[in-house]
Amino acid sequence: MNDVLACDATDVTPETPEIEFGRSTEGFSVARVADTAFAMLPARNGRHYLATGWRIERPIAEWRRSDFYGHSGRLADGAAFRAKVLEHAEHQREKGALGRTQMRSKSQTPWGMSQGTTLYADGVESHSTAGHGGFKLSAERNEHVHPLLRAEGGWYEEDCAWAIVAITFPDLFSGFERRCAERSIKDSWPDAWEAMSVTELGPGESYEKDRRAFHQAHAGDWIVVSAMGSGHYKGFVECVATPGGRRGEGTEERRFLVPADEYAVGRFGFVIDPSRHAVYGGPSSFLGWQRRAS
Repeated sequence: MNDVLACDATDVTPETPEIEFGRSTEGFSVARVADTAFAMLPARNGRHYLATGWRIERPIAEWRRSDFYGHSGRLADGAAFRAKVLEHAEHQREKGALGRTQMRSKSQTPWGMSQGTTLYADGVESHSTAGHGGFKLSAERNEHVHPLLRAEGGWYEEDCAWAIVAITFPDLFSGFERRCAERSIKDSWPDAWEAMSVTELGPGESYEKDRRAFHQAHAGDWIVVSAMGSGHYKGFVECVATPGGRRGEGTEERRFLVPADEYAVGRFGFVIDPSRHAVYGGPSSFLGWQRRAS
């Protein structure tokens, strides 16, 4: 029996009345936090993932899978789903208490004309544009950023660099945002994190450090850079690999056939095993290699 939420019957938590848990009409666990809807949707191999929706007007028991979109990460079980929902609720409460102000803006940013600004504090602004966005720190605020992370001009894009602003001014962000920011700094700028915290990050604690270690360990190995199911040998994947996974003009490339049931790409790529995967020189399913052969 799948482990789902303990409160599968519709349940409004007394101390947090804006949070509602229940089951959809199709039987999966759902929750509502203000206008945001959450669902624990089934995936392959008995797994589940978190999906979200927005302003579903119908009662929670009438929600359907088609009301939800996106994939916000895997969920181990119902307890993990409940924890994610409660974390979101806490984040929203803290954001409300921070008193951020929304303003119209026509400022020019590195990502285009600003279409709206959120004022976090004097000298700390977040801009959104048609395609991207990020933070702008005043010159005075930017001086507080650690030199290893400081951006000249005070612009910090929203994908990763926003985390630099968050760890520099933690009192302007929610606990959830601070935890995400710490994770992002460790993953993207491990050297800066280690210098600032005087703590060495171990394996599994930083994406970037793990990536470097992988490529250092496999600098002399053939790493797949392109792959597709072979149209000439059923049950095999045709792979193009380069030394150390390097790319660019002049890089040597070789093709290999790998059994499909063996081809499982890890975090940083698939490493060819010369004792199992022989160099392949036959007809190709890659258009570029077809042209080379012609």
